[in-house]
Amino acid sequence: MTLDRPPAVNPYEYLPQVPSFTLTSEDVAGGEPIDIRFVHGSAGGEDVSPQLSWSGFPAETAGFAVTCYDPDVPNLSGWWHWLLLDVPASVTSLPRGAGTADGTHLPAGSFQLRSDYGTIGYGGCAPPPGDRPHRYFFVVHALDVPRLGVDSSVTPAVGSFMITAHEVARAMIVPTYAH
Repeated sequence: MTLDRPPAVNPYEYLPQVPSFTLTSEDVAGGEPIDIRFVHGSAGGEDVSPQLSWSGFPAETAGFAVTCYDPDVPNLSGWWHWLLLDVPASVTSLPRGAGTADGTHLPAGSFQLRSDYGTIGYGGCAPPPGDRPHRYFFVVHALDVPRLGVDSSVTPAVGSFMITAHEVARAMIVPTYAH
């Protein structure tokens, strides 16, 4: 059964407008369904974060953050699937599976916050069964600082606030998933 909600909006339209740059992936594509590998274990997936590469960001970029957010969850705050902070400005890609809880495939100096699942690392897609397709905003945020000045104990809301306060450009890919 599809939940009765108003049409979905792009939550990034409500944030300060910044220039865009290019985000590509070998694993996900805008408007296309996500493969089961990138779905949460509770929905039959493998919880693997997709490969991401970016280019064309502003020269003044001092660091990056990478996030995955679902605004279509039937609640008032959406759902944070992944928040990777303090990615060095020299890094322009992440391999498939970088978002593991142990962080062994993360760029040096970066760290992950707890997702809304309550776990560290990437948590895959898992919309309510029968709901309309959800959108997953994979976003790379170019920042004006190399470090956001927070640690892994902050909430996704605080991490997101700090990203927005220091964002100079953003790139996104928005695939979908329903089951």
